[in-house]
Amino acid sequence: MSYQHTPTASFLPLERHTIFQNSLMTALLDGIYDGQMTTSELLGHGNFGIGTFDALDGEMLIIDGICWQLNSDGTANKASLSARSPFAVVTNFVPRITASAPARLERGEVSAFIDGLLPSDNFMYAVKITGRFSRVDVRTVSRQHKPYPPMTEATGDDAHLTITDTTGVVAGFRTPVYERGISVPGCHVHFIDDARTTGGHILDFVLDEGLVEICPATDLNLRLPTTLEFGQADLAPDDTAAQIEVVENKKPRR
Repeated sequence: MSYQHTPTASFLPLERHTIFQNSLMTALLDGIYDGQMTTSELLGHGNFGIGTFDALDGEMLIIDGICWQLNSDGTANKASLSARSPFAVVTNFVPRITASAPARLERGEVSAFIDGLLPSDNFMYAVKITGRFSRVDVRTVSRQHKPYPPMTEATGDDAHLTITDTTGVVAGFRTPVYERGISVPGCHVHFIDDARTTGGHILDFVLDEGLVEICPATDLNLRLPTTLEFGQADLAPDDTAAQIEVVENKKPRR
């Protein structure tokens, strides 16, 4: 097992760092899918992030300042700068903690490994894993039509794909439990291959070898929609945790 820690890996964040978020996870759960914010505006807040597009038209992954649209058919393409998003989380990625991951880890084991690198559970972290994967299970939401259904229904027929023997990037955020409803607690990550041809929202993976990079964050810049639909949405349902589990962690059909 090889560790290559930066000097700050075992200490609390020494510098303030901001994560920008457009809308709330509970707004998505309630079917608020109309995007008010363009890709161009999002890129003004960071070069790294994840989210979705207007009407849930695919998954979003921003890496190295380029916004990718991961489509329901498993393909990937550069998103238009005028494309709109109802939900996204972005930051300028500055890796302050790095470590080489042990070989042949499944997603749960990688999550535990990452948790062991963090100085505290109480901060937000942008997480990037670059490496070789023997398997990546992803799913991608499909474009919805009005009247929009709740997200637990909208993801009922989402597309699942297993990508094998690939190299690529896992990117996303580890969010504290106290942010449940604002964002997705725990690790919420998307994948794109190095060829930038395929990817999606990660359900599971096996990492053969890879480098883990972590960017701690201390500040959250939250932008709320100003639509009538958002104003009337139920943003505090009693079963928030259960709804998030359904839409985030459904296992692929084998």
